[in-house]
Amino acid sequence: MIAIVFIVAIGILIAGASLFGVQGHAAAAASASVPWWALAAVLVAFVGFFAGGIYVGAALAVLSLLAGFGLSDRPFWNFIGEMIWSPSTNFVLVSVPLFLLMGEVMLRAGLSERLYRALNIWMGRLPGGLLHTNIISCGVFSAVAGSSVATAATMGSVALPYFEKSHYPPKLVLGSLAAGGALGNLIPPGITFIIYGLITETSVGALYLAAVGPSILVVLLFTAVILYYSYRLKLHGDEASKAIGWKHRIASLSDLVPTALLITLVLGTIYAGWATPTESAALGVAGSLLLALVDRKLKWKMLAESMRATARTTSMIALILFGAYFLNYILSSLGIPQMLAKFLTGLPFPGWVIMLVIIGFYLALGTFMEGMSMVITTIPLLFPVVTALGYDPIWFGVVITMLVEIAMISPPDGTVLYVLQGMRRQPGPITDVFAGVLPFMFVYMLAIIVLMVFPAIALWLPAYLM
Repeated sequence: MIAIVFIVAIGILIAGASLFGVQGHAAAAASASVPWWALAAVLVAFVGFFAGGIYVGAALAVLSLLAGFGLSDRPFWNFIGEMIWSPSTNFVLVSVPLFLLMGEVMLRAGLSERLYRALNIWMGRLPGGLLHTNIISCGVFSAVAGSSVATAATMGSVALPYFEKSHYPPKLVLGSLAAGGALGNLIPPGITFIIYGLITETSVGALYLAAVGPSILVVLLFTAVILYYSYRLKLHGDEASKAIGWKHRIASLSDLVPTALLITLVLGTIYAGWATPTESAALGVAGSLLLALVDRKLKWKMLAESMRATARTTSMIALILFGAYFLNYILSSLGIPQMLAKFLTGLPFPGWVIMLVIIGFYLALGTFMEGMSMVITTIPLLFPVVTALGYDPIWFGVVITMLVEIAMISPPDGTVLYVLQGMRRQPGPITDVFAGVLPFMFVYMLAIIVLMVFPAIALWLPAYLM
């Protein structure tokens, strides 16, 4: 209900802009303005398609055709091939399947299990030790996976067996894994940054640098939540971890070496300026295959399964991206982004109030729409508004990525939540996952507010290094 209210509010703003006679460009230049009832019809179709559960790519394409035939007098069908060809041949986009393939190889090669086991030896001594291991291991794995779903699925498959006979509440276990999975896109090299950079022509390297500070902030907030519940529920450290001597602790660091090498290979080459994100992703795939070969886990069957899973996810992203580019072209030809930007920036409110409305819109949208679809669909519409308000595009890219992560753990439609529910060995209602993730989701929202008050948390590192 909240989602519908926010979306309708945005629609009213657009319709209001039309009633005030704000002009578009291209096709809209020939007419006085886009009729408010036509925009309202497009809005209703938008809500109806996504609420009805239609595949996102198909919904975007059909919505584009309806808007094009109903509102534009241009022969847009002559440009459909060119619209799809442009994003499909973009070199930056090649990094998406490469990062996905690297994560799949790591999962099937057992590198993630070694990572979790080693971190548990060090984190298990703390109050709520295994819960801390969930957050830290997800954070480290995110630095090579680039995907929230991949992070949650990989670390969930490794971590859940550790909790089957433990004293930890299932809700808190599932909530910490969902929160850890939410780090998948925020911690570089997140795929959302690549898509955002492609759409807005923002430096992906600068976005990666800007994400470092907010990533640390979110991890610290998650740790604070776990410490609070650990003291409240008297979740003491694991006795087995406390009994391990320092000699064995130091020896366990060898299990972190493969992941550390991949992180250095992927992020080190980007930050050093030796490789683009696409080239570093290719290096990451080569590195993961080499590590799997060294561990004698590289089999034809494992490689085929990894490539099949990568192709499935990449196809989904590509279809959404093509549909969104089509829709964006139609909306831009009607002048709707410029119309919305002019109207919102002319409102008698300070910029931070409008930004809060935009953030609320994304939070509401995330309750029923997949995160990647949300970015691809809305960024071309709202990016001109944000830049007109004077906000930094790099800062906004970090905020959008954080909002996408919140969307992926937001009940009732968060993708990560259903991934974890499907991986549970002990049966239980999905409300366990919903209830467990709420404290982490609220502190994630708090992190966005902190970032609005102190934007330097995101911007100081790109400014210093670039």
